Amino acid sequence: MSTTFTGTIEHRDIGTGAWALVTDEGVTYELPRSVDKKLLKAGQKAKVTGKVREDVMTTAMIGPVLEVKSFDVISSD
Repeated sequence: MSTTFTGTIEHRDIGTGAWALVTDEGVTYELPRSVDKKLLKAGQKAKVTGKVREDVMTTAMIGPVLEVKSFDVISSD
């Protein structure tokens, strides 16, 4: 089941680095390395649709992994 979140893209300096979507509600979701690079711009606001993967672990462990299905950039810094 897909869910849509609106939030800000952040880069975290953990290990080799990790990308996250921090929702407007303050919830952090880790973005997989395979995500479209157009989404990965720190400070960019986006609406992201995807599946929250509670069954996946990462080395960064900054939040549940959000398997991105689609996204729309709302604003870019």
